[in-house]
Amino acid sequence: MLEPIRTFFQRNIAIDIDSGGAEARPTPAAQDRLHVAACALLLELAHADDEFSDIERSHIDAVLQRHFGLDPQVAKELMELAEAERANAIDLFQFTTLIRNSYDLGQKTLLAEIMWGLILTDGQIARHESYMLRKIANLLDLEPGYLANARRRVEDVGD
Repeated sequence: MLEPIRTFFQRNIAIDIDSGGAEARPTPAAQDRLHVAACALLLELAHADDEFSDIERSHIDAVLQRHFGLDPQVAKELMELAEAERANAIDLFQFTTLIRNSYDLGQKTLLAEIMWGLILTDGQIARHESYMLRKIANLLDLEPGYLANARRRVEDVGD
């Protein structure tokens, strides 16, 4: 099932990193690749504590639908593709580089809020989840202060 999706992305998504950057507006194809990268990072966080729960899966699915404007079937397929990409990746660099070069500070901060929301879905912060989030934020060039503010905003909404 994943092979047709992977083939579609390989055939239809050409990403030109050199013409990208925070000021450039991504093409629809590059936007799709950014969605895969962001979803792969969310999945990496969800797997950080070696337990990918149904509530975490539901949270990611809701994020894909709400923030990326995807219908449920496309969100499911995107999550499957991102999971395959994440599982085959050597490290997070390919995902974080794409996002770092394409997202502005506001988008990175929103992603950090989404990541904190994911971590807090089960009511506890595992040591590995916290470490992974700090690592991702560092790779995105997101300063610790922004990460702390993102956590506060998520916790304030939860109260």
